[in-house]
Amino acid sequence: MSQALLGTTDAVAPTLTIHPWSDTVIDAVGLDPRSDYVERYWLGIIGPSTTWLLRHLVDGLEQRPDGFELDMAETAGRIGIGFQGGRNSPFCRTINRLVQFELAREEGAGIIGVRRKVPPLSRRQLIRLPESLQTAHQAWTDGQARSSRLETQRRRSRQLALSLFELGEETGQVERQLLRWGYHPALCYESTQWAQLRHRRALAASSQGDLDLRIQAAPQDAA
Repeated sequence: MSQALLGTTDAVAPTLTIHPWSDTVIDAVGLDPRSDYVERYWLGIIGPSTTWLLRHLVDGLEQRPDGFELDMAETAGRIGIGFQGGRNSPFCRTINRLVQFELAREEGAGIIGVRRKVPPLSRRQLIRLPESLQTAHQAWTDGQARSSRLETQRRRSRQLALSLFELGEETGQVERQLLRWGYHPALCYESTQWAQLRHRRALAASSQGDLDLRIQAAPQDAA
């Protein structure tokens, strides 16, 4: 970490400006730093102090999304680590670890950007964990993949069901057609019910719109 961020060895600025680090990819697929995933897997990589600091900073960004001033001595006390010793203090080393593991980045003198979501561990990071956690992480990854496939199937079956309703098919016909296309029976039922409700709402909105247009087009009574 550069001296410009925290000052010289003998003198550290009392506050640090915290900004959100916007990352389109990680913000979309990452995990909340306060999640069970971070406590189970990231904890063994970055250590407890860095984990607690990251959670504290994300809490702050949730309350003040545009950023805030961090009182470093007070924050060090909150998470139970020392602030004495300038840039070599435990607290400053903890900030340095956030930057080292790319969970934060320097953005100028006394300013850091902090991720609001963290990525899943890389392979290189994962092999540093005990074998039991590596096994648990693989099970978690497999579960995420299954969930992703199920969500993709649900989205497609709902779109197909809605299209069938728009073509004039009846409820039973829609569900049977989804079954013929190979979707799971429970998913066929759920998608049919969802699409039926969506279709009814669309028809009701269209009817109301037509009525409003007819009212507006009707000749007004002479004054």
